[in-house]
Amino acid sequence: MTGPPRHVAVIMDGNGRWATARGLPRVRGHEAGADSVREIVRACGRLGVEVLTLYSFSTENWSRPDDEVEALMALLERYLREELQELMDNDVRLSAIGQLHRLPKAVRMGLEAVSQLTAKNQGLRLVLALSYGGRSEITDAVKVIARQVAAGELAPDDIGEDTIGSKLYTAGLPDPDLLIRTSGELRLSNFLLWQVAYAELYVTDVNWPDFRQPELEKAFAAFAARQRRFGKTGQQVEGEEPG
Repeated sequence: MTGPPRHVAVIMDGNGRWATARGLPRVRGHEAGADSVREIVRACGRLGVEVLTLYSFSTENWSRPDDEVEALMALLERYLREELQELMDNDVRLSAIGQLHRLPKAVRMGLEAVSQLTAKNQGLRLVLALSYGGRSEITDAVKVIARQVAAGELAPDDIGEDTIGSKLYTAGLPDPDLLIRTSGELRLSNFLLWQVAYAELYVTDVNWPDFRQPELEKAFAAFAARQRRFGKTGQQVEGEEPG
C-alpha cells in the first residue's frame, strides 16, 4: 500500500492523564492537546491527507464537572479565534459534526464564522466532532428516514446503506481509512460507529499532548504495511481468483 490514508480519524485521549502525571490541573492537559492539534493538522496537510476528523468533545463529556466543561468550551472558542489565520495560511477547510445546538452560543458563532471563512479553501478538510456521539448520529439518521417513509417519499424496501450514509452527519465525506486512538485505551468510545466499519485501527500508549508528527508518521507506516481486505481474501484484493 502506498500513499497516506485519505481520511484519518483520531480519538484524542490522554490530556487529563498527561496533566495529572505532571501535577498540573486537567485544563493544562487540554491546552497542551491544542498544540498537538495544530501540529497534526499541519502534518496531515503536508502529507497529503484529504480529511482529518478529530473527536473533540463527546455527548458523554457533558457529564464532566462543570468547571472542566466550561474550560473546554472556552479553550475551543479561543482556538477558533486564534487559529483562523493558521487555517487560512495552510488552505484548511473547517467544519463540525455533532449535536451542535448544545454548544454555547459563542462557540456556535465561532464555528459558523470560521467554517464560512474557510469554505473555499482547497487543502485539508478538518472536521471537529463536537457534542458528538455515534449512536445519537445513527438515531438522528433513522428519524429522518422514518419521516420520509411516513410522508410517502421513500419506500422501506428502497432503504440501503447509501440511504443511511446520506443522512449521517458525515454525509459527503469518505469513510475513515485509519482510526488512531492515543493513550492506550482499546475501545471506540461511541465514535463514528457506522463509518469505521472497515477502518484500520492504530492504538498508541502516547498521550495526545505528546502525539506529534513523528508519532503520526509511525501510525501511517503501520497503515501502509497492512492489507485492506474489506471482507475479501488477500488474493481477491490483489485481483486474483480465490483459491
